[in-house]
Amino acid sequence: MAKELQVLNALDVAKTQWYHFTAIVIAGMGFFTDAYDLFCISLVTKLLGRLYYYKEDSPNPGSLPSNVSAAVNGVAFCGTLAGQLFFGWLGDKMGRKRVYGMTLMLMVICSIACGLSFGKNPDSVMATLCFFRFWLGFGIGGDYPLSATIMSEYANKKTRGAFIAAVFAMQGFGILAGGMVAIIVSAAFKAKYPASAYQVDPIGSTPPEADYVWRIIVMFGAVPAALTYYWRMKMPETARYTALVARNAKQAAADMSKVLQVELEADQEKIEDRGRGNDFGLFSMQFVRRHGLHLVGTTTTWFLLDIAFYSQNLFQKDIFSAIGWIPKAKEMSALDEVFRIARAQTLIALCSTVPGYWFTVAFIDKIGRFAIQLMGFFFMTVFMFALAIPYHHWTIKANRIGFVVIYSLTFFFANFGPNATTFVVPAEIFPARLRSTCHGISAAAGKAGAIVGAFGFQYAEKGIGVRNTLIILGVVNFLGIVFTFLVPESKGRSLEEMSGEAGEENGAATDPKVAGQDLRT
Repeated sequence: MAKELQVLNALDVAKTQWYHFTAIVIAGMGFFTDAYDLFCISLVTKLLGRLYYYKEDSPNPGSLPSNVSAAVNGVAFCGTLAGQLFFGWLGDKMGRKRVYGMTLMLMVICSIACGLSFGKNPDSVMATLCFFRFWLGFGIGGDYPLSATIMSEYANKKTRGAFIAAVFAMQGFGILAGGMVAIIVSAAFKAKYPASAYQVDPIGSTPPEADYVWRIIVMFGAVPAALTYYWRMKMPETARYTALVARNAKQAAADMSKVLQVELEADQEKIEDRGRGNDFGLFSMQFVRRHGLHLVGTTTTWFLLDIAFYSQNLFQKDIFSAIGWIPKAKEMSALDEVFRIARAQTLIALCSTVPGYWFTVAFIDKIGRFAIQLMGFFFMTVFMFALAIPYHHWTIKANRIGFVVIYSLTFFFANFGPNATTFVVPAEIFPARLRSTCHGISAAAGKAGAIVGAFGFQYAEKGIGVRNTLIILGVVNFLGIVFTFLVPESKGRSLEEMSGEAGEENGAATDPKVAGQDLRT
């Protein structure tokens, strides 16, 4: 049986070694790029409005039309959803490593192409940008199931949660880098123009060179992805895929002998002798019985989390403007607006987003996935209602700092909470031959939530106002608490124990009938 394979036992009990940190960096740089590419667009959408849709007689000159803004912000999520499903499935069919390079090259090419978006008129420029952002998202989507699965299959069971969470935590640095790049680029171009040139008119407030600003910011996302391509291609296939899916114990032992620097037996006979009870497919009744509720739990919690999380990230600039933390567009130049938005988002990322990720890394193997996810959803609910119910109180100038502090805390508990755990758990609880597929399905549900957040918030904020939108997001977070009870605790258990591949005697751990007992162990 799988639990008797020496190569898998060696991985489970291996001490933390240099290859663990190498894998974290290699896989994590993909998530650094993912976050940079997905969130940098929110830094430049107002600049795009000033460049291509400026109307002096408009009540809000320089804003992108609602449909264009929703498309620019949301189209990458549509591509990401498709990529998560496709590459998740492909990772189980072809192997994790073979598919890994495809996603990275797609991100590099499309990041550059986004910055080269040209056209005869504003609509054609935006259409070209949306086209390439869709395919950029498609590549990003593949990175989710593959990075999580590779890291989970490389890690030992004692610190597996921390290693997977550390890969995902690189997303925080990607968000931070997006803000810092925008600050540096906008400041560099601002320095070329004296303050007297910053007049509120189509030319003075938006110099032609501002067109370079958004293109440079968007294209920079290709750099970290390109730097890690070589190292990704050097990583061996994971032993769990090679042994449990490809059924090649000799190759698995050879690959992991080099990685772990120990001699390992092939155990090919044990693979051949494995029972057929674990060979069920995704659409079989046996999968539904063992993992159906788990898949419902991972998909619904990720869906609900991303509605709130991406709404907050993509539309920080609108919320900050609504409470007066950032001046109105008419009161500053286009480059100054990019600078101020980037500075505000960088401050939020530095003080709450990044620390939240690393709190999860520090505590996930101590207090468990379930406790962190439940706690995160709870505090996100509390803080959303704390912002929404007395909303008019926060719009008073003297209270704006309090608003920003509480708003930052929602990011902290999103990341020291469900934003990290929804990524970790699907990589641990499903069988090896379906692990990438199920993670891709869970992640795609999350991106469906992000699409709801990106498109829905765009219209909700204009139709029912920021206050009512925040109340809705609070209710969404509360529902996340409810559905968390469908997700089992995987702390301290091997992947084979959680999936049932260690044998029927351990398979009961994944039976929905006893899932409630697992949650608190």
